[in-house]
Formats: sequence, structure tokens, C-alpha cells
Amino acid sequence: MLIIAMLLVLVSFEGAQLIKMESGTETFVDKDSQLYQNYDHLYLSLFSKEAIVVMVEGGDVQDRALLEAIDRLDSMSSSIPGVLNTQSASSVVKEANNLENGRFEIPQNDEQLSELIPYIPSSLSPDKTHTLVYIEMAGDTSEIRKQEILREVETSVDLAEFPPGYNFIVTGDPAFEIGMNNEMMSSMGVLLLLSAFLMVIVLYLVFRHVRWRLMPLAIVLLGIIYTFGAMGYLGIPMTMVSMAAFPVLIGLGIDYAIQFHNRIEEELDRGESPKEAVIDTIKHTGPAVMIALTITSLGFVSLATSTVPMVQDFAKLLLIGVFMCFMSSLFVGVTVIYGLDTFAKKRQEKAKKHHVDSLRHRLITRRFKKSGKKQTSTDSGGFIDNTLRSVATFTMKHPVPVLIIAGLICVNGLYTDTFVPIQTDTETFVPEDMPALIDLQHLGDITGGDDELNIIIKTSNIADPDLLDWVDKFSRHEVDNRENIYGATSLATLVKSNNGGVLPDSEEGVRHVLSKIPDSAKERYISGQNIMVVNLNIGDAMSGLGLEGIETLANVIENDIQWLAPPPDVSVTITGHSFVFIEVIGALTSGRIFMTYLGLGMVFAGLLLIYRDLLKAFVPVITMFMVIGWTGGLMYYLNMEYTPMTATLGALILGVGSEYAVLMMERYFEEREKGALPEAAMCEASVKIGKAIVTSGLTTLFGFLALVASAFGIISSFGIITVIDVALALIATFVIFPPVIVTLDKWREKHRAKKAGHNLNSSANNLQTGADIT
Repeated sequence: MLIIAMLLVLVSFEGAQLIKMESGTETFVDKDSQLYQNYDHLYLSLFSKEAIVVMVEGGDVQDRALLEAIDRLDSMSSSIPGVLNTQSASSVVKEANNLENGRFEIPQNDEQLSELIPYIPSSLSPDKTHTLVYIEMAGDTSEIRKQEILREVETSVDLAEFPPGYNFIVTGDPAFEIGMNNEMMSSMGVLLLLSAFLMVIVLYLVFRHVRWRLMPLAIVLLGIIYTFGAMGYLGIPMTMVSMAAFPVLIGLGIDYAIQFHNRIEEELDRGESPKEAVIDTIKHTGPAVMIALTITSLGFVSLATSTVPMVQDFAKLLLIGVFMCFMSSLFVGVTVIYGLDTFAKKRQEKAKKHHVDSLRHRLITRRFKKSGKKQTSTDSGGFIDNTLRSVATFTMKHPVPVLIIAGLICVNGLYTDTFVPIQTDTETFVPEDMPALIDLQHLGDITGGDDELNIIIKTSNIADPDLLDWVDKFSRHEVDNRENIYGATSLATLVKSNNGGVLPDSEEGVRHVLSKIPDSAKERYISGQNIMVVNLNIGDAMSGLGLEGIETLANVIENDIQWLAPPPDVSVTITGHSFVFIEVIGALTSGRIFMTYLGLGMVFAGLLLIYRDLLKAFVPVITMFMVIGWTGGLMYYLNMEYTPMTATLGALILGVGSEYAVLMMERYFEEREKGALPEAAMCEASVKIGKAIVTSGLTTLFGFLALVASAFGIISSFGIITVIDVALALIATFVIFPPVIVTLDKWREKHRAKKAGHNLNSSANNLQTGADIT
């Protein structure tokens, strides 16, 4: 078994090399949706390309030495594999000079140069002291290729020999994403190490009633390695959300390892042989943990219904991970403990055979017992036992007030949860002091923000003067009447700027003006002869308006298009990066609530199918339903926000919490089958398996505490809420579960007894009637 496990580790390391980082729009919006298709096919593939931006600060854009340095940068960047094109003040001046004077070069004559400077658009020179160089690549460029292009661009900037006094910054969305991915990967390793360290402390302090108390952590880390390998082979990407799956898996997986470890030690404590202990452990704990795994998985399956791709990937990763951790605990964990116990006993027998004196033999035996074979009442386990028994006894004696108070808090939480805001601005998810973010924000300050709503126009003739006139009127109407639209650029503005500020009144006139405009300038607004784009600048709308504000603005623009209708046979479609993110709002609001209740339904159906017992299906679900309500209320009163990560909390609570409830229930009915009364069975279950659940819960809780230390806001907030959720799930397991299951179990017993008595009386009456007749 151990040889196979080690071979699988080597295979997993190979698979882990295939994992890719993703943080673009495709992680938020499904590529198969019509919204994304419009954005990808009509805008990205035709007009928008990902671009690394080199921002040059200082001096004057009319400086010939600066234009020549930019020209050298253009030349070197264009030769980089994967770069499609470069746009800069230098390239525009050269194209304009080629049209005016037939020479594709920067003029050496100052007068000629000054005549060509007006051709440079404001998008390339926002002001007199800033100029931008766009190094464009295909939108589907791989992350590895982007990183290579970024490194070579940085090298080209150093070799371009900019004049003294100029400062340059390499930024843009690709540079920001690469910087964010690198920061995420580096922080991931730190978080896992910190999580493991905290778990070691908890296991050492709490899991003292067994030997080899740190073994569960090693077993779960083995399962995590297998999960990494499967992630690579199955092509599941690493995203801002999926990277948080690993602390979740550590928390869930260590519960499986602890349950098997705790039970086999319990069986060995009874004096059973190692083989018998293994058989009894698998017989009793295996099915219970398997049921808990199944129910946990059903809770996570609801996440797969989300329309947000990175939430779907999160679900896949959790499903694979819990299975890998379970298999590691079942096969490797039990095998290792069996081997260690056998080895320890052989050493003891060997010592006896070598006639070790009685004193030394007692010391060895005492050391063996001290290692955890048996604990005295002074162990911390005694405190845990007494506390769990007291809590169970109290809640079972006062079920009505306990459940009424818990229910009222739950109802209040479910109501206030609807008022918890949603945060989807990706810039708020990353560390504020991250260099890539600072550079991108500086670029936004210079350009005034570059968020856009893009209007794709399909027509049979882009040179139609009536169409250009409509585009011009519509653009001016939006800029003049919509305070959040700061500018509009299109083919109409390009033609006007090259025709004295007016539009030609004939198709021939339009085509004559177009023939004088450089192709690089025209390609920003037209594709072929039948598609054009109008870019509406909405500034830094993601931060200023938020996605809900952008959605409202888009609806206003759609109404304006209907009111100010375009010419016949012209179709208009609104799209753009910001517009695509609007779908995230619906996914995180209605989708979040749907996932939670779907998860509840699936857990209930799964338990009902497994047990064919309404009581066993109902009790774990109502316990976790309480936690869901409590969590919503806490988020509201703590002024927290939902993110793409915390939106999964409903299903996550079901996955984590239902496991505790199912394991407690399994042990409760095991004790009931031995003849114990409901209260006694619950107290025994709380003590016997409660210690393992507390150990597992505290280990999970402290593992999630590591996330709180993350510099990424989206991860740290997820860590805070998850720590609260695990604590609430533990509280519900020991406070809500006992009175609910005992009360319902006793009610069912009385009902069955009454029904049995009624049937007995009926049978007796029938017998008496038969006797009378006879």
C-alpha cells in the first residue's frame, strides 16, 4: 500500500506541473454564454487586443529624440514572438509622414514633424508630458507566453535608450494579471505552510488521547498532493477562488484522518489485536465517513450550478479533493497506524524476550503508555469529555428555549442576509501595495480611467454618410446628456478630425478622407466594410459606479438607441469588458441563494436515499440550516460584503457542517442499537466521537485562520467568514443537534409504542371476538 502511495505521489508531481493560472474575464463569465460570445467574437477578436502598455513620463511628446527611442522600442517589440502590432506616437507619425510625403520615417525637419504631431490621438498622448506605447497580442495568448512577452518588453525598454529625464512604467492589464498571479502563487505556499503550522499546534494540544497525534496532518497533506496532480491532469485552472479550496480540503480531509485514527486507537485500547482493530474500524467508521463524504459532496455539487466559471472550478476541486483525502485516510492512514502499532508491540515483545529487568521493563511500558496508549483523567481529554457531556445534558433538558432562541436568530439572519452588499471590483481583491496594481492605477489616473462600453454596429456600408451622421449625433447625445459618459470615439470622430471637423455629405467624400488616414488608426474602429465600433468612455466606472451602476447605465444607453434609432438595416449591440461583468451580479445574488437551497435539498435527498429514514435525513439538514441563517446575520451586522469567493459559503457550510452532524448521528444510533436510552446515547456519542469532532473542527478552524493573514482581500475575508462558519457549525453540532434528534427520536418511539399498543389491542379484540363467536 505504501509503495503504491509513493508512486502516486510521483505521478501527482508530474500532473501538478500542468496547472495553469487564470484571472481574466473567462473566470467570471461562462464562455458559452451569449453575453461572452458577443464580447469575444464581436469585440475582442475584431477590435480589442490585450496590450502591454509602456507609459513614458516627462518632457514633450514632440521631442524627436523621444520619438526615435519609441521607434526603437516599437521595432524591438514587434519582433517578439506573439506580438501582433505596436501602437505609439512614433508609429502614427511615421504612417502620417508616409501618406503626406511618401517616406515611412520620423521627419528630420522640425516643421514637418510639427505638422504631423496633430495626427497623434489623445489615446496615445493623454497630455503633453505623457505618451503611451501599446504592445498588442492576441486575446487567447497563453499565460506563459504573456510572461515571456512581458519580460522581453521590459528588456526592450532598457535597450531603447530613452533620453535623460524620462521615466517609463511597464503596465497594462496583462502586466497586472501576471503580477497578481505571481503574488497569488507565492502567497499560496506561505498560506499552506502557516495553515499546517497552526494545525500542528492544535493537534498537539487537543488530540492528546492518541499516539502519533500529528499523523492526520501528514495523511491529509498526502491527499492534497494527489489533488494537485488530478487538478493538472483534468485541466482545472488555479483562480482567486479555487486557490482557497486547499485550506478547505485540509480542514475536511483532516476530519477523515482524525475519525479513522481516533476509532482504531479506541479499538486497540479495548485490547483487540491490530487486525481486529482494523476490521472494526473499517466496519464502523468507514461507512459513517463515507456517508459524510457523500453528503459533503452533494453540498458541493450545488456549486457546479453557478454560472461563474471559477465557482464551478472551485466545486470540481472540492469534489476531487475530498475523495482524495478520504482515500488517503482509509488506505494509507489506517495502514500506517496498523504498522506502527505492530512495530511498537514487537519491540515490547523483543524487550521481554531479552530478559530485560523488571524496572527497565516498567520504564519502557510507562513510556509506551505515556506516548498515548492510555490517558489518565488528568489529560485534557477529561476536560473536553466533561464539557461536551455537560453541554449535551443541558440542551437536552431545555430543548424548547434552546431551539426557539436559535430559530429566531436564524430567521433574522436569513432576512438581513438579503441586504449584504456584493463586491466584484477585482482591484479590491488584491493587496493595495502590490506594484502591478499601483502602476495600473497610475495609468488610470493619467488616462482618466479607461473603462468603456463598446457599441458594435453591423452595416452593409461603413462609408454610408447617413450612418456616420447617426453615429456622430448619438455619440454627442450620450456625452452631453449622460454624466457618467466622458467621451466617445468612433469612425465618425476619426473622419471629422481629418476633414476640418465636419463629416462629408457623400460616400465618395467619406472614402476620400478614409484613404488619407493611416490603417493603424482606422483599424481601431472598423473591421472590413461592414462592422464598426463606438467606444463610450465611462472613466473608472468599476470603482465609481460598481457593476450595478454600470448595468443601469447600459440599460439607459439601450433605451437611447431605441429612442434615437439608427438607419434601417443597421444592428447595434452593447458589449465590453465592464458590460460582461454585469452577469456576475445575477450569478452572485440569485445564483448564491439558489445554490444554497439546492444544496440543502440535495443533502436531504441524499440522506433520505441512504437511510430511508425521515428523521435521519431531517436532523442534519435542520442543524446546518440554522448555521446558514446565523452566518447571514453575522455578515450583515459585521458590515461584510459578499465576493465571488464568499458567495459559495452556503454550500460550503453544508459541506463542512453536515459532516459533523452525520458523524455524530451515526455514533448516536450506534449507541442506541446497543440498548442505550436517547439521552444516554447522546451523551455517549458526544463524548466518544465528540472529541474527534472538536479536534477536527478546531484544526479546521485554525487552518482557516491562515487565510486571514493573506494580503489578498478576497481571501482574507473568506478566511474570516469561514472561521466563523466552522465555529458556528461546531456550536450547532453540540447545541442544536442533541435536543433536536433526542426530542424527535423520543417522539417517534412514543408514536411507535402507541401504534404498537393500538395494534396489540386490536389483535386482542379480534381474538376475543373470535372466541365469542366460537
